[in-house]
Formats: sequence, C-alpha cells, structure tokens
Amino acid sequence: MLSGMEDSMNEKPTVLFVCVHNAGRSQMAAGYLRHLGGDDVEVLSAGSAPKDEINPVAVQAMAEEGIDIANETPKVLTVDAVKESDVVITMGCGDACPIFPGKRYEDWELDDPAGQGIEAVRPIRDEIRGRIESLLAELLPARGAA
Repeated sequence: MLSGMEDSMNEKPTVLFVCVHNAGRSQMAAGYLRHLGGDDVEVLSAGSAPKDEINPVAVQAMAEEGIDIANETPKVLTVDAVKESDVVITMGCGDACPIFPGKRYEDWELDDPAGQGIEAVRPIRDEIRGRIESLLAELLPARGAA
C-alpha cells in the first residue's frame, strides 16, 4: 500500500506559464516558481509569439529578488507543452493557448512590462510573486505545514 502513496507523492505538478512574447511576465513567474518551489514542481514557460530575448528590465527586477533569469530564452508555445502540464497559466495570450480537457487553466491579468522602466515593472513582479506563493500553497499543501 505504501508504494502507491510514494508514487503519487513523487509526481511533481507541472506548471506552464504562457504570455505573448515569453519575455517578461511568464519568465518572471517561471523564475519565482523555480526559486520558491525548488525540486517539488516542474516549470515551463512559452509564448504564442516569442521575442528573441528576455526583457532586460524583467531580468533586472528579478535580480533584485536574488533570482537570475538572464540565461532563459523565450520559447514558442507547443501543444506538447500544454499536454505535459497540470496547470496552464496564461497572461494575456487569449485564444492562442490550446485548451485540453482535464487541465487547470488560470488567466492572470497582469500589466505587460514590455517597454516599461524598472519602477513600473517592480509592482508587476511583486504581484506575480504573491500569485506564485498562493499557487504553491494550493499545489503543495503538505509543504506549507512542514
């Protein structure tokens, strides 16, 4: 009986963050989830129309939190990424994200940091952190009790 429980405990939830460019919001969210969730969660991010590089202001805002996302690269959203994920969090990509039954979908309405200065990006970053902390509490409830 124990082996079955161990198997289910070893299954990490996979979270996919999607925004249009995969250069700002989704990368910041992925950075926080990797940082705060550690090895307990799989993190993916993608964009419906990815940019060539990550928004440097998003990189700077995350560096202020001690999280390095500078080496991440925007990736194109694939059907496989959605299929692999337990939770799909979209950030303004709307209809570009394929919908599969049995997945949990959330749409986070967040301002786009593209073209914004650091003062405008910090509140977006902080909003993302709060949402990530809430998400982790839901995905890994046993972890919070430790």
